[in-house]
Amino acid sequence: MRIIRTTFLAILCSLAIGAATPDVGDEAPDFTLRSLAGEAVTFSKIAAKGPTVLIVLRGYPGYQCPVCNRQVQDFLSKADAFAEKGAEVVMIYPGPAEKLETRAAEFAEDKKFPKNFHLLLDPAYAFTNQYGLRWDAPKETAYPATFVLGPGLSIRYRLVSDSHGGRSKAADVLGELD
Repeated sequence: MRIIRTTFLAILCSLAIGAATPDVGDEAPDFTLRSLAGEAVTFSKIAAKGPTVLIVLRGYPGYQCPVCNRQVQDFLSKADAFAEKGAEVVMIYPGPAEKLETRAAEFAEDKKFPKNFHLLLDPAYAFTNQYGLRWDAPKETAYPATFVLGPGLSIRYRLVSDSHGGRSKAADVLGELD
């Protein structure tokens, strides 16, 4: 029985790793991840509230990513503008399951997330693989990405970087919400 279960999980993981990154016009795959508080959060429930911004960070590739920190601070500095547009902002912090919660807490420690901002943990890259964003190289975790969705799970903007830079800016994403 254990061999069958292990084989099934290996096949399932190989399918997820080969997943294509969703594009403009696609429906974003739904997922459920946990917040730092341990709450299970289902993406489609957030997206049902209105326009949604989905930001994939690099998480903890052996250090706290300074580019991720600047990007998150940029979005937090425009939190009121996102709230005025009725937008929810979901940030994904991926990484190996071991110590991910501790690393994410360190990352969030000096930041104040308003009610419409959500920091979710992606242990063992389940979401990252599902979205085809796994950057499988030493000291890497995920390709930084931003999606704007609405109505519902329909993707209307996508930016995926193949480097540490090339990130979305809050002002540009706010423009996509008009």
